[in-house]
Amino acid sequence: MARLNLRAVAERVAPLGGRESYDREFIFELLLAYGKPQANVTRLRNGSLNVADDKATEVAQKNVVYFKETTGDPLAVIDELKSSPTVVRYRTRFVIVTDYLELLAVDTKTGENLMIPIRDIHQHFTFFLPWAGMEKAQYVAEAHADVRAAERMGKLFDELLGANPGLLDGPNGRHALNVFFTRLLFCLFAEDTGIFGENQFTNAVGSHTQPDGSDVADFLTDLFLALDTEHAEDKPRHLATFPYVNGRLFAADPNQGIPAFTKRARDLLIEAGTLIWREINPDIFGSMFQAVVNPEERSNLGQHYTSVPNILKTIEPLFLDGLREQFDAGFDSVRKLEALLDRISAIRVFDPACGSGNFLVIAYKELRKLEHAILERLARLDPRHQVLFTESRISIENFHGIELADFASEIAILSLWIAKHQMNTEFKEKFNVSIPLIPLKETGKIRRGNAARVDWNDICPNDGGEIYLIGNPPYKGAKAQTAQMKADFPFVFGGRPFNKNLDYIALWFVKGADYIAGSGAQLAFVTTNSVSQGEHVGLMFPMIFARGVEIGYAYTSFKWENNAKRNAGVTVAVISLRNRSAAPKYLYTGDLRIAATNINGYLADGADVVIERRKRPLGAGLPEMVFGSMPRDGGGLVLSPGERREMLASDPASAQFIKRYTGSSEFIKDGERYCLWIPDDMAPVARSIDAVRARLDRVAQVRSESKADSTAAFAAQAHRFVQISYRPTDAIIVPKVSSARREYIPIGYADPDTVISDLAFAVYGAEPWVFALLTSAMHVAWTRAVGGQMKTDYRYSNTIVYNNFPVPPLTGAVKEELTVAAFRVLDVREYHCERTLAELYDPQLMPPDLRAAHAGVDDLVDSLYSKRGYETDEQRLSDLFALYEAMTAEVAA
Repeated sequence: MARLNLRAVAERVAPLGGRESYDREFIFELLLAYGKPQANVTRLRNGSLNVADDKATEVAQKNVVYFKETTGDPLAVIDELKSSPTVVRYRTRFVIVTDYLELLAVDTKTGENLMIPIRDIHQHFTFFLPWAGMEKAQYVAEAHADVRAAERMGKLFDELLGANPGLLDGPNGRHALNVFFTRLLFCLFAEDTGIFGENQFTNAVGSHTQPDGSDVADFLTDLFLALDTEHAEDKPRHLATFPYVNGRLFAADPNQGIPAFTKRARDLLIEAGTLIWREINPDIFGSMFQAVVNPEERSNLGQHYTSVPNILKTIEPLFLDGLREQFDAGFDSVRKLEALLDRISAIRVFDPACGSGNFLVIAYKELRKLEHAILERLARLDPRHQVLFTESRISIENFHGIELADFASEIAILSLWIAKHQMNTEFKEKFNVSIPLIPLKETGKIRRGNAARVDWNDICPNDGGEIYLIGNPPYKGAKAQTAQMKADFPFVFGGRPFNKNLDYIALWFVKGADYIAGSGAQLAFVTTNSVSQGEHVGLMFPMIFARGVEIGYAYTSFKWENNAKRNAGVTVAVISLRNRSAAPKYLYTGDLRIAATNINGYLADGADVVIERRKRPLGAGLPEMVFGSMPRDGGGLVLSPGERREMLASDPASAQFIKRYTGSSEFIKDGERYCLWIPDDMAPVARSIDAVRARLDRVAQVRSESKADSTAAFAAQAHRFVQISYRPTDAIIVPKVSSARREYIPIGYADPDTVISDLAFAVYGAEPWVFALLTSAMHVAWTRAVGGQMKTDYRYSNTIVYNNFPVPPLTGAVKEELTVAAFRVLDVREYHCERTLAELYDPQLMPPDLRAAHAGVDDLVDSLYSKRGYETDEQRLSDLFALYEAMTAEVAA
C-alpha cells in the first residue's frame, strides 16, 4: 500500500525543464502514504504538533520525524542535525534533509542511511516502514564491511595455523594468538581512522618486509615494542613516526610470541589493509571477529550478534528513556542539565555475559550521544560552558563485563576503544576540540571468567550507585546443557534447592536478582521466551520474586533478527528486573506499550501466580479432556495403509478389528494410519485370524522384554492398548504440538470410528460450544502463555492448559451462540475440504472466509471476558489471569 502511495508522491513533477515541484507538502504526503492518521498530519501541518526549532523550514514530530528543507549542502546539514539536542530530546526516528532534488535520511534507531534523488522515493519504500508499524530488518540490504573483514582475517588465521604446527599448544598458545590478532585489528583500524597516519601500518609492512614473508614476524615484534614505547628517540628510525599506544594492548609479554609468516600470510595481511576499516561497525565488530579464531563458527559468520534495535530494547526502557525524559524536562535549565551531566557520568553499565562487548558498546555510544546533546544545549543557554568542553565525562572504566571466551574478552576491550574513538570524532565535529584516543588510559573493566561462578561484586561492586545490568546471556535447555553447565548450578544456588529442568540462562536471572536485591541496581536481559512459558515459570520466577524483585518491563516474544548473512531467527523476549517499586510497569508487544499493574512470570499483567497441573477443569461446565490412547506395542498394533490392505486381502474378517488411528500430525496433515482395536471379549476371535495373531505375538514379546513394569504387565493382554481413552463417540481432537506460526491451533472433530493416539488430546462427546472456546484467540493466547513450547511449536497439555483455562459461567443462550459460530468454522472448512488443515491454517494461505469465521468466534468469546474488546493477546491474558485468580480463590475457599 505504501509503495503505491509513494509512487503518487514521487510522480508530482513539474513539466517544464524536468525540475521537481516538491515543496513543504512533501513530508506530509510522505507520512500519509505510510498510514499516519489524517488528523495527526493536519495538526503537524498547522503547527500544533510541530516541535522543530525553526518552524519556517523544519517539521518535527516527537518519536517520528525531523524534516528540514535547505538550499545548502544536505549532507552537511544532516550530519549536524542527526545528533542535535532537539533530535535527541524528541527521539525522532527519522531525520530527513532535502533541497527538493536530493533527499538524505537517517534512521536514528538502526543507523542506516538513505541518499537518493527525491523523485526515486517510491523505489525505497522499505526504508520508512517503521512508520507503518513494520520493522524492516528483513528488508534492509546488508552492509558487508564487517563480514568481509572477518572473512579476510579468518583466511590469515588459517594460513598461520598451517605454517606454524603446534602454534596452539601449551597453556598460553591460544591466548597468545588471540592477543596477536587483537593487536592486528587495532593497527588496521587505527590507520584508517586517524589514530595512525593514513595506511601507515599496511605501508610499513609492505615497505619493510620481504615478499616471501620470512621477516614479517621480526618486523611486527619491533613494531609492537615501538607502539609500547613512549618517546620517538627510543624507537628504531623506521618506526619512530608510530605513536605511543599504551593501554596494555602492546605491553611486553614473554609469553607473547608472533607466528612465522609465509608469502601468502604476508599477502593476506596487506590485502586486509586495503579494506576501508573506518566502515567497520564496533556495535557488531567483536561478534564478527569471534568467528576468526573459531573456524567451526565461520559458516554462521555474524549470525548471532544482537542487532542495535534489539540491544535498544534492553537499554532504552531500562535507563535511556528516563535520561531522555530528564533531558527534555531540563531543556531550558542550566542547573538541571548540569545535574543530568553529573548523573550520566556516574552511571555504570555491567554485562555479565558480555561476549565481544556489543551491548556495552551501544550503551556507551548512546550515553555519549546524550552527553553531546547536553553540552550543545548548555553552550546555547550559556556560552561560558563552551570553554569547559575539553573531554568527555563518560569513562569506559564505568563499563564492566564478564566473558568466558579469551578472544571475546580481548575484543570487547578493543571494541570499546573503537567506539570511544568514533565518539571522540563526533565530539571534535561538534565542539572543535580533539580528544586523542592514545595513549590509551582506560581499558574498561572486562574480566575473563565464568560468570556463573565469579562473584559479580568483584567485577562491579554494587555500592549503592546507579548500575544497570544488560546483556544476552547463554541459554540452553536442560537436555542440551553440557556437563560443565550443569556443574555451574550449585555455585549459583548455594544451599538453595533448584530444579534440574531449569534453562541455563536461569543462572543469570537468579544471580542477577541476588545482585540487585535491596539496591537501586536494575537489569534487562535478552532471553529465550521459553523461560516465561509452561513449567519453567514455576521453576524460576518464585525464587526471584521472593527476593523482593519484580519485573519492571518486558518485551513479549519477538523474532531475533539482524542483518547478518544468515539470520538466526530465534524467538526471544526481553525481561527487566528491579526491586519492588511504585514506578510504572510496561509490557511491549510489537509497536504497543501497555501499562501494567503487575507483570507476572508469564509476561502478562496479572498476579504472580504459577499454573500447576489440575486434575479437573476449572472452567465452568467444561467436559473432561483426556490423553489419547497409548499402545506401547513396538508397532504391532499400528498399521500403515499398505499393511491394512495386506491384512484385509489375507482375511477380510480382520476389518471388524481395524480403526482409523490419528495423532497430531495425521490430523493436521490428513495423514493415514490405522490400528487394531480389539475388545476384550473379542480377543479369541481376533487371534483366530493368522495376520492378526502374528502381530499380537509380536506385541506380547516386545512388552515382555520391556524394563517398565507397567508395560510388561500387559504382555498377557497383547490385544489391547496399555492406556485406553477411546470412546465410540464424536470427539474434539486437540493436537499435542502445533506450529507457532499459526494464528489458531487447528482443533477439530474425530468420528466415532477413529482412535485418537497419545500424540493428541480428546474431549469425547463434547458439544460444539466447547469447540468454539478451544479454537478462539483467547484460548490460543492462554496456550501460548502457560503451555510452553517444543522448539518453536505450541505444546498443549490437558492438565496445565485446558484444566486451568478460566471460563466464566455460560448461559444456555451463550452456548447456543457459540455453537452457531463453531458450525460456521466447520462449514467453511468443509467447503475447502480438498485442503489439509496444515494448508488452511498456514497464515499466508488461510482463506478469507475461514479467517472471517474465526474472527466471529473471537469476537464472541472475547465478549465473554470484556465488553471493550482487545487489541493484543497481552490484554486478553491480563483478563484471563484476573479471572483465573478469582476462580482459584473461590475453589480454595
